[in-house]
Amino acid sequence: DLAGHRTRCPRCKANMKRADYASLIALFYWVHRTRFSAETICAFTGAATDPGYIAAYPPGVRENGGQYTHAAAWSVIAFALLGQGAQAAALFGILNPITRTRTAEEVQRYKVEPYAVAADVYSVEPDAGRGGWTWYTGSAGWMYRAAMEWMLGFRVQCRSLTLTPCIPEWWTGFRIVFRYGSAGYEIVVENPEHISHGVGVVELDGKPLLGGVIPLRNEGGEHQVRVVLGSGGKQKPVLTPLQVLSPVGR
Repeated sequence: DLAGHRTRCPRCKANMKRADYASLIALFYWVHRTRFSAETICAFTGAATDPGYIAAYPPGVRENGGQYTHAAAWSVIAFALLGQGAQAAALFGILNPITRTRTAEEVQRYKVEPYAVAADVYSVEPDAGRGGWTWYTGSAGWMYRAAMEWMLGFRVQCRSLTLTPCIPEWWTGFRIVFRYGSAGYEIVVENPEHISHGVGVVELDGKPLLGGVIPLRNEGGEHQVRVVLGSGGKQKPVLTPLQVLSPVGR
């Protein structure tokens, strides 16, 4: 529904811009740290009007008032699309399961694997902060895409690679080692101006690339890619709705 995308996408972006970011961060943080009761969260508990299957979950579980990771990952993507790298990284850090198990107390609360993304995290006692379904490819897949494609800006489409990062301003850069068939690409991204997004320079094997699109060739050899973020860069990490929904090219 292209017409729907054209009308809804700008409205959703406007709503994200108006969102109270501090409250959103606090929401995800509190799910892991705070002991809630059913009365203190937005959950259906015997509503007069049946809202559907969502009410079949106990209060604080999955969509019924818990952290629904599949959708929470889209919030990371939304902040990156808006060019707010610090906010995207902060949300990703909270959703990252490894940060839920740094102490023995956190391990006992979380109760599931720290190396697999949980589809949901409960928010109501006696299970507040406990992870739900793990090894759930919907949530894990979107977390991976949020990090690789929108925060690091790494996108392979057909036989080309583009890099349009949206990162916290205090990051000095990052490095990616990528194999494309028999060829290797060592990618170094530099952030000398300490900005969030905007690509100023793209080089392949020491030669500048106009337009910033890196051709990929399955012809063996090792290649060096250098990307420098700069305030004069015109490339932004903003994609069309169809690009957002499209799978990564092979």
